[in-house]
Amino acid sequence: MLCRKSHYKLLLKHLFPLILQPETGSPVIIAISAKLVFTEQNMSPGPAFSFVKALKAVNAKLRAHYPESQELFKVILIDDNRSDELNNAIREHNLENLTEIMSGEDLINNLMENNTHLYLSESEEMVTEALNNKIAAAVMKTPGEMAEVSESELRIAFDGDAVLFSNESERVYASEGLEAFYRNEREKVNDPMKEGPFKGFLQVLVKLQRKLHDKKLLDKKCPIRTYLVTSRGGGSPGFRALNTLRYWGLEIDEALFLAGAPKGPMLEKIRPHIFFDDQMFHVEGAAEMGTVACHVPYGIAQRVPKKGIKDKEISSAPK
Repeated sequence: MLCRKSHYKLLLKHLFPLILQPETGSPVIIAISAKLVFTEQNMSPGPAFSFVKALKAVNAKLRAHYPESQELFKVILIDDNRSDELNNAIREHNLENLTEIMSGEDLINNLMENNTHLYLSESEEMVTEALNNKIAAAVMKTPGEMAEVSESELRIAFDGDAVLFSNESERVYASEGLEAFYRNEREKVNDPMKEGPFKGFLQVLVKLQRKLHDKKLLDKKCPIRTYLVTSRGGGSPGFRALNTLRYWGLEIDEALFLAGAPKGPMLEKIRPHIFFDDQMFHVEGAAEMGTVACHVPYGIAQRVPKKGIKDKEISSAPK
């Protein structure tokens, strides 16, 4: 029979490896159609290329401070051909440690099995199927001329309703009109909205930000910066958005309440690597100003006809 001292030593011997072993975490999985990163014609950089390069820059910061952690961005390039040209392009741009290639066969099931946090494609059909399976997904549009973006700071801009938040407020507007929407937001200003399809993606971004802040980087620029760019105004609709984020325990670096103004000019100033919105006219407006914008085909706005609706009412809707 072991004495108490010996028993204690044996217990420590088995427990210490568990206590001292660093928390490695899990990667943040981003699946992207390879055509969006490298064009099919000559493998030149596509609309998602700068976004991928910014993910790599953030990984470098994370590895410098957490060398044992696996809590990094990991990019899965969806490509059925697995061509030598694609592999050469990956090597040419030093993306081997960030990316891997996966076939598009049985794609949605594979995305689910990989716990994918974000899926970007040029196919609305595949994006809609991913959204229906609770995967944050969007259709990426290519601007005519892409604006220059930061190479050291990842900037991601989100719309609010039907992207970060549910489309419950948009439903009120669509069925009862603008005054009913304002009344709803005043009455429920302290009631958090339900989550939208991109709440989980923002959550993992905030988690990575907090890891970097833990390493005393508060005096320096965090390499991840998030934006809320919404057509909500700064009164009760704006406060409800902020209260919802606060209820979720999530911070956003900048919240911009445009009160119906076009989003393109503001996005031109922000210069995000990527912008998500459920309204095509905001996506198109952003693309016209050089922003890589992605359409989230989610919520009631996809089913409400735009014809016959006054411009004033459209611009005042929650988006």
